[in-house]
Amino acid sequence: MLRQKKIKWNDNLLHTCDNRQPGTDKMKVAVSQILPKLKTLARFVALSFSFFLCLSNFRNPNLTKRSPSPFLSRFIAMEESFTDKTSVYDIKPLRTLKPVFPSGNHQSPPPFVCSPPFGPFPPGFSPFYPFTSSQPHTHNNSNPSSVTPLRSFRSDAEGSTPKRKTPKKLVRPDNVNFESGITSPERENGSRNLVTSVLTRYEALRRRFSQLEDAREAVSGINKRADLKAGSTCMSRGVRTNTKKRPGIVPGVEIGDIFFFRFEMCLVGLHSPSMAGIDYLLLKGDTEEEDTITIATSIVSSGYYDNEEGDPDVLVYTGQGGGNADKEKQTSDQKLERGNLALEKSLVRNSPVRVIRGLKEASPSVKIYLYDGLYEVKESWVEKGKLGHNTFKYKLVRAPGQPPAFSTWIGIQKWKGGLTSREGLILADLSSGVESIGVSLVNEVDDENGPGYFTYSTKVTYSESFKLTQPSTGCCDCSSSCKPGSLNCRCVRRNGGDYPYCGNGVLVSRKGMVYECSSSCPCLVCKLKVTQMGVKVKLEVFKTVDRGWGLRSWDPIRAGSFICIYAGEAKEKEQTMENDDYAFDTTRVYTAFKWNYERGLADEVDSEEVSEEPEMPLPLVISGKDVGNVARFMNHSCSPNVFWQPVSYEDNGQLFLHVAFFAVSHIPPMTELTYDYGVTRPSEAHNDNTLHGMKKCFCGSEYCRGSF
Repeated sequence: MLRQKKIKWNDNLLHTCDNRQPGTDKMKVAVSQILPKLKTLARFVALSFSFFLCLSNFRNPNLTKRSPSPFLSRFIAMEESFTDKTSVYDIKPLRTLKPVFPSGNHQSPPPFVCSPPFGPFPPGFSPFYPFTSSQPHTHNNSNPSSVTPLRSFRSDAEGSTPKRKTPKKLVRPDNVNFESGITSPERENGSRNLVTSVLTRYEALRRRFSQLEDAREAVSGINKRADLKAGSTCMSRGVRTNTKKRPGIVPGVEIGDIFFFRFEMCLVGLHSPSMAGIDYLLLKGDTEEEDTITIATSIVSSGYYDNEEGDPDVLVYTGQGGGNADKEKQTSDQKLERGNLALEKSLVRNSPVRVIRGLKEASPSVKIYLYDGLYEVKESWVEKGKLGHNTFKYKLVRAPGQPPAFSTWIGIQKWKGGLTSREGLILADLSSGVESIGVSLVNEVDDENGPGYFTYSTKVTYSESFKLTQPSTGCCDCSSSCKPGSLNCRCVRRNGGDYPYCGNGVLVSRKGMVYECSSSCPCLVCKLKVTQMGVKVKLEVFKTVDRGWGLRSWDPIRAGSFICIYAGEAKEKEQTMENDDYAFDTTRVYTAFKWNYERGLADEVDSEEVSEEPEMPLPLVISGKDVGNVARFMNHSCSPNVFWQPVSYEDNGQLFLHVAFFAVSHIPPMTELTYDYGVTRPSEAHNDNTLHGMKKCFCGSEYCRGSF
């Protein structure tokens, strides 16, 4: 009877289809195939809800007083519509069903057993549809202690800035075993030598990446950020130090140090965030109410948030948040959280904060960061910003007894603007207009009015007996300028196929000889004439305490930047007088040092190593005693911040050879410029006396040789 009713119900449905679309046998077949599947699906959904209601009923018996939800009622109605009720016996409401446990001798009701859908299952239980699987599932629950507790997960408040996840960089198989040479203790706590080494390695890698990007830009017109690529590479390869975050002094970083990129401060532990202006640290709280406390470790006064700067020892800093750094304006109220809260806690605890001043130089797109030392947060308040939004203000005062840094920059700007006169100024321009930027002469030590008389010149003159003629290789035929990476340029090919300078005129690597274009080349605005364009920074000849006259710059100098050439008279070595203290001798022995980028760090392990030793075509001695330029005033140092590089170019078949000076590292303003004078070769010693002509060294370096 039951089967007859089901068949009749199905026939009625098929008959209805026939009435609506006569003669459609395909429709009958389709409906007859779909109908059983719809019934099975409806039963499965209803049974699934019944199962979960059973669990809820067991945990909360009060649910029996509630009526079924409308959502469940729909599924019950669907089940009733597809099921013949006469085929169901002893039906009970779903709410009255109780869970069934395996039989056993239990004194009390057994606890509810919860198992994963795919097992393992306790005795007496087995998986049910749809959780059955033909594929076995393995579980390892033998070590519950391996589960990470919730409290071990790091919250956003513990770090300085949430970092965006970036895909891992694929390392070439040849470079998997790259060794940074920095031990774990050194990576955690640095020193002055280690900080200098990390910055030198980063800057060398950045220049190399910039050189490659310049070559790609000449073809595609796209130039990627070489500083970010170099920074992430150094981070991943362990070329960094001072990873242990701390308040106060950072080992190896000195007040007055300058940085041209934010990543440099990250690598030496001065300021960890690459974007945020406030860095902070999570410490253990002092009271039971506060388990942890956040204090500020450093801030970068970049000017993006209407910072008020003026007094060298006072900084009114605007908190972070609520602004758009790209548009340099605030768009919403700031909140007392993250860095703002850390500065507030530093005020309460009187904790020192490192201050880095962001300064804009001649180019608006170039920003220089100056470490100005430790400050104390003295006051905080809330006020309306320029656009009417609430902003947090913090007044920081510089701790006394620290060497000047930002105040020196303020004084230089006043000198340049003519607001104040330079103390001890003797001459405003020692070159008498020969240099495009005047060279000042200053004496703040004694009453001496200046050095001995000499003729100022920016060129190297050659005597009749000193000939530098060589077979001419010709000039390039570039129309406007020599393009980086262009092998059609003869000058680029002479430099090994690489443009020796970055787009901003910074030398990429030391090499035996750098070949530049000359005036005979048709490229009028070529960037391959760096040393021929003259001095580009404001230099000052000043009187030192114990080393005579010296040379320094009012402007910051980036590592690899050209400073000047050694001008004078080119002579044979035999023509040079022994008492000529202004002679530059290229035949001397100079202390070797590593300045170029590391091939392994740049993933260029297959490339050929480039020698950093100068390769002179013939011995060259330049005397600046009677004729010369500012280079004659540079003193010797056993730890110099300037190095010399041979540079040559041709003009009318004659070879012009120069000794050009470049910065070893970033040089802050008013820092004396020095280079290594070298020592005489033993084979050239006077009467086999290697000490002949030696003078006592007063450079004060940690590695001072005692004489030069």
